[in-house]
Amino acid sequence: MRKLLIINLLIFMTALSFAQTKVGSTAAAFLNIGVGSRPISMGGAFAATANDITSLYWNPAGISRITGNEAFFAHTKWFADITYNWAGAALNLGDLGAVGLSLTYLDYGKMEVTSMREPDGTGEMFSAKDYSLALTYAYSLTDRFSVGGNLKYINETIWNSSASAVAVDLGILFNSDIYGLRIAATITNFGTDMKMDGKDLYVLHDINSNIYGNNEQILATLNTDNFPLPLTFRVGVAMDLLDTEEHRFTVGVDALHPNDNSEALNVGAEYVFENMIAVRGGYKSLFLTNTEEGLTLGVGLMYEFFPGMGVSIDYAYQDFGMLKNTQHFSMGIKF
Repeated sequence: MRKLLIINLLIFMTALSFAQTKVGSTAAAFLNIGVGSRPISMGGAFAATANDITSLYWNPAGISRITGNEAFFAHTKWFADITYNWAGAALNLGDLGAVGLSLTYLDYGKMEVTSMREPDGTGEMFSAKDYSLALTYAYSLTDRFSVGGNLKYINETIWNSSASAVAVDLGILFNSDIYGLRIAATITNFGTDMKMDGKDLYVLHDINSNIYGNNEQILATLNTDNFPLPLTFRVGVAMDLLDTEEHRFTVGVDALHPNDNSEALNVGAEYVFENMIAVRGGYKSLFLTNTEEGLTLGVGLMYEFFPGMGVSIDYAYQDFGMLKNTQHFSMGIKF
């Protein structure tokens, strides 16, 4: 029955992911930005590792494997003075499973308003921002098989117009007894379309310019298109090639099938010494020709004040080719 359940879930997720095949035509692209210095430095190959609070993003089933409670904050200085922040918390409810809450916030900063008549600026400023709020629940069906999901509210705002959507993420995680091999599958951002609306879309329109003397100042609204969310189906495998009291060496591979790009592979590895110092590396978007992503590197420091309570600080470097690179910093607390 367990095998049958796993197979049915995989078939269901695959069917959902192939239902949309558009390329480069989705909204809320910020949902594709990876979370956490540790997973990012491992090339984003984290779906099957998923053993810390960043599982809220990478594979919600993973928070059922967290032994205690965790809180986490990540900050990234993105391109063109864009800032990206993510905060999350997860609580272990014992036999009832685990719950989590996370917030993603992308701020584009202040920009000057320009027009055809005033290309150098009108003196006004506008801002743009995106955010997502997610509620997570995960449960271990057995000591090896876990399921989890996110319910998300998504919003994009530019000046006086905005669009919103509701979406779900689903994830499964299976820990085998074959040398610690782990297998995972997720589907993310399965939800409603987004459509921009707001007073920036209000215009004055002459319904019939051929009629003299009619009202030429009818208030109208520009009708924008609906855009789908960036749906992604991901399958991951990971294994601890070395796992002793002093040393742990983990490798992982994630295969991605998104609806807004071509298929790709993420690969990564992590070496941990004395459960305190970590060195990581990876490569994103293998076999994807239209990307600037590539090499990822990172380090981490973990310290336990006493069993069940500690802090972790992580850093990641991500190469973006012609766009240079991004620096990621994150901090987690276990309690």
